[in-house]
Amino acid sequence: MNDTISKWKPELYNDKHSFVYHYGENLIKLLDPKNNERILDLGCGSGQLTFKINELAKEAVGIDKSDEMIADAKLKFPDVKFQVADAGNFSFDKKFDSIFSNAALHWVKDYKSAVKCMYENLKPTGKVVVEFGGKGNVQTIVQQLRDSLRNRGYIKQSNLDLWYFPSIGEYSTELESAGFRVLFAEHYDRPTELADENSGIKDWISMFAGSFFFGVTNNHIEEIKNEVQENIKEKCLIDGKWFADYKRIRIIAIKQETFANNI
Repeated sequence: MNDTISKWKPELYNDKHSFVYHYGENLIKLLDPKNNERILDLGCGSGQLTFKINELAKEAVGIDKSDEMIADAKLKFPDVKFQVADAGNFSFDKKFDSIFSNAALHWVKDYKSAVKCMYENLKPTGKVVVEFGGKGNVQTIVQQLRDSLRNRGYIKQSNLDLWYFPSIGEYSTELESAGFRVLFAEHYDRPTELADENSGIKDWISMFAGSFFFGVTNNHIEEIKNEVQENIKEKCLIDGKWFADYKRIRIIAIKQETFANNI
């Protein structure tokens, strides 16, 4: 039996899922770091984007809930500050000019606490620049995964609520309620090419959806991964390459100090 909650695997992440931080490089342009700014990378993963921000800003700090990812980041980029911290419960004595987050906030189910922490750890008029999975993200993959689990009697696993994929209105409203002014908000389709032409969807499941297999027998795990990949081939295999059906939210907002008493 597979009785352990899956942990992040830095080697698999960096080998076959480097698209996560490659796409994030474009987000740094929106962040527009200045050489006098202190910037937080929220959900920094292995630290590739934190390192790039640190080259442009006065200081960048990366935090992530995964011990494995932070250890990998510290090894790769020893001159950058990294620490293990929860996006829904973090605090720094020295506030930040901006908070940046790429492909992380959909993992934070306690999104209200995350928004509050972002507000409280920014300087007055500080900026957040974030991108993460929005409503409908990876729906094709996950729905088939749920069906394959359910058909084998894994009802509890099939009902796992692992991510937070809000609508653009839902998340913008949450930011505004906390005291942010939303300057820019976009929800868009971003079909994302996966690295391996033979096992792209199976690798994606191994990397990001391993928790669905808690309590699933080992022989069923591989069987289910194969079935999912085969059954979504018509939608996700394009010109011989596998694509994940990503839908992303991208938001820029600034802190309005006048709203501080509302929190």
